[in-house]
Amino acid sequence: MKPTLMLREFAIYQGYLDRPTQDALVNDIREIVAAAPLFSPETRWGKKMSVRMTSAGRFGWISDRSGYRYAEEHPQGMAWPPIPDRVMNIWNDLSQSSRSPECCLVNWYGEGARMGLHQDRDEADFTCPVVSVSLGDEGLFRVGTQERKGSTESVWLKSGDVVVMGGAARLTHHGVDRIRFGSSSLLPQGGRLNLTLRVVT
Repeated sequence: MKPTLMLREFAIYQGYLDRPTQDALVNDIREIVAAAPLFSPETRWGKKMSVRMTSAGRFGWISDRSGYRYAEEHPQGMAWPPIPDRVMNIWNDLSQSSRSPECCLVNWYGEGARMGLHQDRDEADFTCPVVSVSLGDEGLFRVGTQERKGSTESVWLKSGDVVVMGGAARLTHHGVDRIRFGSSSLLPQGGRLNLTLRVVT
């Protein structure tokens, strides 16, 4: 399948997920959250992030004053639940990777939440892509360069869009500047869910 949009080597599959599949994925995420509750991470400088998160898979991504890292246990001590089959199907269809993801990071953006420009650098194998799934309210996705202060471009990601960050895009800075709260009817109380699939080891 060819992407509908290329933005600085980011392959964007607009409208990849139909509404019934999105609804089913939301139910899958509810099961993940029931097993491993959402938590509010903080940066190594002690500042709370505006997103809430949890994970599925062998590893989860966590952040606290000890730094950013992957861990095999939730901060509350339980193991992460398995990555749902429906989520794995997206990876298998679009990633073009021979390896399976070991982490599905779940970020929940409420009203006013954002994610600053960053690189995904905590993984061991940068030849494997990161696959990002958008559900719920639209998010303004900004991409830059591999340099922190390079020029940027933005695109609104809608519910059902999938982004594959591989090749030259793998270490490109990217982030979410804001969401259009209430722009989607997928989540009854609004907000945006973002799933990112990653090979960790």
